[in-house]
Amino acid sequence: MSIAVYPGSFDPITLGHLNVIRRSATIFDELIVCVMVNSGKNPMFTHEERVELIKRTTARFRNVRVEASAELLVEFMKERGAKVIIKGMRAVSDYEREFQIALVNRKLDPSIETLLMLSSEKYTYLSSSVVKEMARYGADLGTFVPKEIIEDVLKKVEK
Repeated sequence: MSIAVYPGSFDPITLGHLNVIRRSATIFDELIVCVMVNSGKNPMFTHEERVELIKRTTARFRNVRVEASAELLVEFMKERGAKVIIKGMRAVSDYEREFQIALVNRKLDPSIETLLMLSSEKYTYLSSSVVKEMARYGADLGTFVPKEIIEDVLKKVEK
């Protein structure tokens, strides 16, 4: 059974993330979307809220499950028998950082591979930071996030 992990902060999940999830789910027997801690970010949603938002938007995919982790990604993967990390690539600027992280992960566990999946061209501009900024200005979020979570994002920025 092939198991892949798509790690990220997903604060919030975007249509770009969902595109990578959909495409990855067709390649692997099981895809685990893992909400990770990113110490360099100040999240809008809690870990639990992000897991719930992602579960809601991925419910249609029978082979996708959602978890959260504060441990090293390679340890999380070992515990689940996963061998592939999925990383979405929006632009060349993403490559340098993801390449460095992939090398560190390979050093920690040589059996783990990283798959850099190119973003669908219609989502190359999209990030969770863009979504949060647009939400603060009251923009229509329909082309940014899955419809199932638009109200959650808008409520969060009202607080």
